Amino acid sequence: MDKLLNIGLACMLCSVLFSCSLDEKNFATVSLEKSFGERAGFEGLINGAYVDLYFLHGKIDYIGPTEAGTDLWVNTGNTGIGFFRYDNRLQTTDGNLRVLWGSAYTTINLCNTAIHYAKEVTGYDSEAELQAKLAEAYFLRAFANFMLVEQFGDVVLRTQSAAVEEVDNSPQRSSEEAFYELMISDLKYACEHLPVQQELRGRATKKAAYGLLAKVYLQRTRLGEVQEYAALALETAEALIDNQGQWGASLYVSDDNQSGFSKLWAGENNKTNTEFLLVQAIDEVAGMNPEFWNRGRTRQYFLPDLGNIGGEWGTSDRSIFYGRANARMTKPSKYLLTSCFEPSEHTPDTRFAETFTYKFYAATDKEITADLAESYQKDPSLVGHVIKNTVGPAPADASIYGQTFEEQVNMENDEGLAVFTPNWVIPAEEKRLMPMLVADPSDLFYADENRYKNPAEFPGEVNLVNVHPALKKFSASLYVASNQTWMGDMPIIRLGDIYLVAAEAALLATGDADKAAEYVNTVRRRAAIASRASEMEVAASEVDIDFLVKERARELAGEHMRWVDLKRMGKLTKEYLMETNPVSGELFDESKHLVRPIPQWFLDAISNPEEFGNNGY
Repeated sequence: MDKLLNIGLACMLCSVLFSCSLDEKNFATVSLEKSFGERAGFEGLINGAYVDLYFLHGKIDYIGPTEAGTDLWVNTGNTGIGFFRYDNRLQTTDGNLRVLWGSAYTTINLCNTAIHYAKEVTGYDSEAELQAKLAEAYFLRAFANFMLVEQFGDVVLRTQSAAVEEVDNSPQRSSEEAFYELMISDLKYACEHLPVQQELRGRATKKAAYGLLAKVYLQRTRLGEVQEYAALALETAEALIDNQGQWGASLYVSDDNQSGFSKLWAGENNKTNTEFLLVQAIDEVAGMNPEFWNRGRTRQYFLPDLGNIGGEWGTSDRSIFYGRANARMTKPSKYLLTSCFEPSEHTPDTRFAETFTYKFYAATDKEITADLAESYQKDPSLVGHVIKNTVGPAPADASIYGQTFEEQVNMENDEGLAVFTPNWVIPAEEKRLMPMLVADPSDLFYADENRYKNPAEFPGEVNLVNVHPALKKFSASLYVASNQTWMGDMPIIRLGDIYLVAAEAALLATGDADKAAEYVNTVRRRAAIASRASEMEVAASEVDIDFLVKERARELAGEHMRWVDLKRMGKLTKEYLMETNPVSGELFDESKHLVRPIPQWFLDAISNPEEFGNNGY
């Protein structure tokens, strides 16, 4: 626990060091050389470089730039975030971009400071011990630069510490190629010197470095020299895959009752997950996190309308498990639900069921009245049926919860099922006889295009366009602590992604579809229970870039990767978005929307804003 405290203390220290006005008196009696030239201060500095990860993954500040405005998600209309539509709300004053930009450069500056003082730091028993610690700084600098260059393009590549050198008030842009050259150099160092294991969960290790380097090599292919960098991505991914046991990583294995993909997201595996290569580690016991208990709010941004229409069927807008209805923001596209995932009740692929909650249960006994049946076009035979309350006590093994918890009773035969949102179409007559609200794709979407219906065009239908499946990957019940809080670890890089990196790299490097299919099928087989694994296999002739675009959606939806994936795979285009998610495509401008606006606060702080430019916004 003391080591967790070091993160917060280092963060506060660096905040003071890098924000003081030159006009203020400095009462500190310890020099930077003394502070960071000794092991304790040096390690506290590197600890502080992890802090800003907490303000990205799982927060709308990072969900917006990485998932919105892609083929997978549509805005509910309850937010002003411009990422979804590329409209005039996406501008230099956007607060999410300020967080992303500030977090990246803060991390980079802390890492640069550590790298500077590593030359003179004392207190280590060996050079190898020092290099292992320093490798964390190189890894985190590469991670932050990867976010920067993909989101903002050819911005400022910083290699000097602002705590050591004078602040550059007239910054110059660096090429994207230069960014990648430094990232690759940093990650090679990290791969060589990081330890296989760390005492503290959430710290960079060898498997994380190899995973990130493989991803960086693959992303570099979008700038040219495709075969060269794809071959390096494949080599690096295979070095991880072939040594995963040695480095403490593995995919979960399916059995006859549960798929490996289901085990991946199970709460009991969260804190010791063998597939997570790098995590945002959360202290669920004492809340010793940079934001203490303000964690895990991802799921509330993907909620359906449970407080209004759902409430008529017994759900609650104050659900302990699903968060607050008034935070709903993002819903899955038709393309994701029915083109990427197989729209079938009987599919062997468990990834739709494990990615989304599509069954919502009653928080009180709810009788179907004649008025309710008539309003929702239900068969009169359902009048008098009671949807049963499913609220029960918190699980015995969930020691941090002192509250009631939903979905604990009446689960065997779905007597408490209130709202059902499958991704397959159920015949109208069958739906009329189902004793719950049903919203399937025929209720949500136009039949002949990838859009949600405009309710005004269907006056005879109930408006169900905000009653949809909810992303649940980051909602394992074991770590639900309150209406807004989930205290599970957040995966940042995981092994399933690297298998798909290897598949894509094999295609780009040599056109080896057999090898690509081998890696794809490993991931796909573990997405089914053991007895149905063979049904998931695809032939090499099926595996091309278009297939992998969908496969990465099935595997990684909601995991902060989609915008960058589309950018790399040549799908971040108006033509593609108009086909898959027209709401995002209508205003998409390929001349500027491949990068984000430069935050206005940065432009206001430099002396050459006109020269620097704002990326066309």
